[in-house]
Amino acid sequence: MFRRPAALLALLTLLVLPACTGGGDGAGTPAASSAKDTPGVIVVAGGRDVTGKNGVRQQLIDAWNLREQRTGSGYRARLVELPGSADEQRSQLLGALQSGSAAYDVVNLDVTWVPEFAAAGLIRTLPEELVDDGDVIGSVAETARWDGDVYAVPFNSDVGLLYYRRDYLERAGVERSGPSTDRPTWEELQELVEALEARPAQGSYRKGWTTQLAAYEGRTVNAVEAFASAVEDLALVDGDGHYTGTVEELTEGIAELRRRTATPYTLQDAHRSDEAGSLSDFEEGRTAFLRHWPYVYPALHRTFTEEQLGVAPLPGRAVLGGQNLAVTGASQRSGKAVELIAYLTGRESERCLLDAGFAATRVSAYGDGVRCPTAAAPSASPTGEGADRVPRDGGGRPAYARTVLLPALKDAVHRPRTPLYGAFTQTLIAGLAPLSDGGAPGDRELARRLDEALREALPD
Repeated sequence: MFRRPAALLALLTLLVLPACTGGGDGAGTPAASSAKDTPGVIVVAGGRDVTGKNGVRQQLIDAWNLREQRTGSGYRARLVELPGSADEQRSQLLGALQSGSAAYDVVNLDVTWVPEFAAAGLIRTLPEELVDDGDVIGSVAETARWDGDVYAVPFNSDVGLLYYRRDYLERAGVERSGPSTDRPTWEELQELVEALEARPAQGSYRKGWTTQLAAYEGRTVNAVEAFASAVEDLALVDGDGHYTGTVEELTEGIAELRRRTATPYTLQDAHRSDEAGSLSDFEEGRTAFLRHWPYVYPALHRTFTEEQLGVAPLPGRAVLGGQNLAVTGASQRSGKAVELIAYLTGRESERCLLDAGFAATRVSAYGDGVRCPTAAAPSASPTGEGADRVPRDGGGRPAYARTVLLPALKDAVHRPRTPLYGAFTQTLIAGLAPLSDGGAPGDRELARRLDEALREALPD
């Protein structure tokens, strides 16, 4: 099933355009208040760009600024990167928008935050055509809506993927050395781990697979993936964000999550790991399989060769992640802010995001008809960290983009969409803690407790 694609390798990176207006400050401090007295400055606030310093997001901002400078519009955009974790960034944005303490015009929101910000009136409705043009991936487009209206535009997407060590499998006698275009099952993954345990890799290897099970959003993501894999068409909330789950559904989901994280297969550090910790365990050879996001594809290819590293769809259902751009309710430059969002999420910009390592939100970015206009000679990586080692197909896309990434995005499942998502995820994280802490009760008892807690957190 794991086949080596006969892809041509081409190297492509992004040209760092001269900054006409500058970006966020080097420390990532959200110093946006000065924009209140600068009518032509559109302030874009969001989290860290995983493509590095002066990464692709800043480059797209710079390209828009150059275009506006040439037309003499008098507008320019400034990117502000908020410090801290995703939860801390959410709190900062909520506080800033509710108090009016920062003049943000555009905010980059996690897809799970859109209902909360929309229901609170902190972001504006946007034109339908920004999302419904037939090009935005269907599952991704759904994240932009709340209560029947468009409140955001998908910027970069995300989906759970399975990275694996080809060389470890070969040493164990498993004749599967290339990335799969088919979805493996958890039973097949367990068989591969058992083969590795029979003939373990030398050195640092300890257990078959790892993921992110620490007490943060990673645990929620893994749980939703397990629940959605165990219960067909699972919907824990309805269209209004009210809780609709049952003890029976939760019991099946918990049983699946327990099976996936069982000691014979799972690196025990996974129960304390976030994205960075699980990535380090995989890079240092302690495990053969890793559940992670698309953005680590370039980073892993700076550590491993094509002969060592593979990527496949995640067994079962994978959760959709990503970030969407929205215009704040208080923006004094909302019309121009919509134009900026249309540029940043357009076909060419999405191709630039894909080439740099993000999961593009548009189908056209994965085809042959759209190119990144800022493509340059393949001499350096987008982060400026040396030669680009990312395997690429004949069109310059990451080699796995069309065969693995795009199908995974189309088939991904959503986390519950509710304005009370913060309450949902904190309740789920706490309710599933016994699975990681040891001494957990039976699946049904744990499900009963979780059901009761969710009913309190998300009234029906």
